[in-house]
Parts: sequence; C-alpha cells; structure tokens
Amino acid sequence: MDMLYERSYSMKMGQVHLPGMDVFMANDPEVVRRVMVEDYEKFPKHALLHRTLKPLLGESIFTTNGAVWQRQRQLLDPAFESARLKAVFPLMLLAVNDMCDRLCNLRDGEVVNVEEAMTHVTADIIFRTILSMSLQESEARKIYQAFSRFQETALPISIDQIFHLSPWLVQPLTTWRNRKAAKEIRLLIDQSVRSRIEAMGTQLGSGKEDGMQEQGRDLLDAMLDSRITETGDRYGEAELVDQICMLFLAGHETSASALSWSLYLLALFPDAQEKAFQETRSVIGDRPPQYDDIGKMEYVRSVFREALRLYPPVGFFARESVEQTTLRDKFVRRGSTVVISPWLIHRHREYWQAPDDFNPERFGQEETHNSLRNAYLPFGLGPRICIGAGFALQESSLILAELLKHFRIELVADREPRPVGRLTIRSENGIWLKISKRS
Repeated sequence: MDMLYERSYSMKMGQVHLPGMDVFMANDPEVVRRVMVEDYEKFPKHALLHRTLKPLLGESIFTTNGAVWQRQRQLLDPAFESARLKAVFPLMLLAVNDMCDRLCNLRDGEVVNVEEAMTHVTADIIFRTILSMSLQESEARKIYQAFSRFQETALPISIDQIFHLSPWLVQPLTTWRNRKAAKEIRLLIDQSVRSRIEAMGTQLGSGKEDGMQEQGRDLLDAMLDSRITETGDRYGEAELVDQICMLFLAGHETSASALSWSLYLLALFPDAQEKAFQETRSVIGDRPPQYDDIGKMEYVRSVFREALRLYPPVGFFARESVEQTTLRDKFVRRGSTVVISPWLIHRHREYWQAPDDFNPERFGQEETHNSLRNAYLPFGLGPRICIGAGFALQESSLILAELLKHFRIELVADREPRPVGRLTIRSENGIWLKISKRS
C-alpha cells in the first residue's frame, strides 16, 4: 500500500515494470469483468500466491487453478451448500454468546484489541460449523499470533520470489518463522480433523449421501460424503485437511478483519453506533436473536457492507496472464501480473460519491446502484467468487448486533490504527477500543 499515491484512486489502468515482471493495476470495471468473469481461465490466480500460501493451505481451492480447481470446486460446492445458513445459525449464536461472556468478564471500560477478539469469535464459529467443536481461548490466541507472524513474514519472501533474489538475501530466520507459524496452525487443524474422523469410525467416502440433511451433521460430515456424480471421485484425507485449512483460515480471517474495521468505524462515528444500537433494540429487544431477525437489521448489515467497502479484507487480487493480450491500450505479455484492487476500486473518485466517507446509508440510495453493480467486489467476482459470502454476512450481522446490544464502543486516544496490506487488510498496530457495558 505504500506504493499507492493519489492518482492511483482515479486511474483506470496503471503499469509498472519490475525486474522479471510486468505488473498492471486494473481499475476499469470492463477490464475487471473481463479478467475475473469473462476470460477468467486466461487469468488464473498468480503462481506467486500459491507458492506463498502453500505452507499454510497446501493444495487447496483458494490457490489452485484449472482442472484441479474445477474438481475441488465440484466436491466443495454441494458440501458447503448443505451447510444452510438457517441450519448453522444456532452454532453461530453459541459462539457469539461465548464472546459476549468473555467481554462481560473484562473490567468495565477496559481497552481491548478487537482484532484478537474478532479472530476468536469468527474462528470459533468456523470450528463449530466444520468440526462441531468449540475453540478454546488459548487456541484462538495461538492462531491469531501465528497467523500474524505468517502474514508479516510472507511479504519479504514474496519480494524475494518476485525479484529472483538469492535465497541468502532473505534472512533464513524469516523463512523459518514463516514455516513455523504455518505449521502451528496446520497442526491444530490437522489434529482436530483426524481425531474427528477417528472418533466417527469413518473411512473417507463411506458416509451417507444426504450431506447435512440429518440434524447435527456438520460440514466435515458433508465433505466426507461429497463426491462427483459422473466419476464417483471423492476427497483423499490429505486433500480434505487442505480444504478444511482453507475454509478455516479464509473463513475466519477475512470476517475478523472486516468486523474489526466495522467496530473501529462505529467507535469513530458515535451517531452511527447509536442508530445501529437502536435498530438492534427494536428488532431483538432483550430476547435472544433468531434467524429471521438478521434480515430485518438493514442498517447493521449496511454498516458491515460499508466497512467491507472502505477496508476490504482482501485488498488485492493477483492474476497471471497465460497468453499475450491487450487490456485497454496496454500490451500485456504472457506471464504478466494483473492486479485487481478492491482497495482502489472501492475508493475510486469516479465510481463513488464521497468515496472516503463512512456512509452506511449509501446502500439504500438510488445513485449508488451503479457503483454497487460495477465497483463493489469485496468477495471477488465470477466463478471464483467467495463461496462463503452469505455465511460471512450472516455471522457478521449477528456479531455486531449482539455486541451493540450489550456494549458501547469508544476510541482510545493515541491508538489510531494504521492499515497495512498483507494477505488481508489489517492494522499494523492493532485496533484498540474501549469496551463498556450498557446498563
């Protein structure tokens, strides 16, 4: 993000020549649609992304391309669709209740790094949904710290690969810390998955064919049963662990990032916080929230969607051109990098009114319709759009509603967060807010 300048937020397409690599930054909606929707097979995910994330995600759907990705998607889609939003709502609510209990146990008015708190609750939700297990506080803290180290160390390793530097120029300690962080996270997930499989006494592929139709079945059950109808192909055990790692990390990290920025924005704009609180009170009152309540809290949902616009969890999508072509007036060589940046497009001077302003009301305004249709892509676009978008919107609305119902959130002097673009848009110095109980 340090490479961006004011003109980046108004240009349609930029170009940078690096040693061994041409990089194109595409902000034009027509080019974005071509790269991510119409000709997506000619612009697969960048090989650098695969190399960077392989220690953590293995050969998972997040980084694979071509026939491998197609097969993985065919196996994952029916399993994930069976995890219906209404069916997983009680699991989400249990995790959110535990989050509120943890915050209630703090000293009233205590200053909290909400990035860590949001990582815990979103990771807990994913753990319960996939594995029917809750996530302990010590495990959540270990994951947050390990993933932070992984993100910090991934950048210098990626720079080494971009510029084809000698391995000796990248500190061996950086590579060791990166691999160690990935191993810590994978070990926790690997042990949990394999212990569940052993406890079920289930061999891969021997389960029933009805996905999660039976009450109490989780996403792992559905993935164990998933197969490609035409071929009968199923997940292997190592492949299954890779997919679970991807679902867990992508599922909780992106939501945690967006929720943390949502809370910061609500603390920064108390009037918006009060409006969201009043909506929560009018819809839920003092009773526990129900599934049907989520769709009624339009302003709370708009707060989260606006946070996704201003601080999209994945700020940059990197694609690689598999053949020479032309994008706008730029000649693109085979192997060139094409970057689609939600961070830039969501703040583009031509596509949005007052693009830097926090304005949840914009989602109900007529003049915003074109912007939302052409310049809003927090979950990506096309065939590779995020499979968990609906899941993320539901859990985030629930988390924000319950937080606002029980707590008031305030800024902390001299603790302004500094956004930094790593694998996700996080704060370099955390997001520290004061949490006070509502009477």
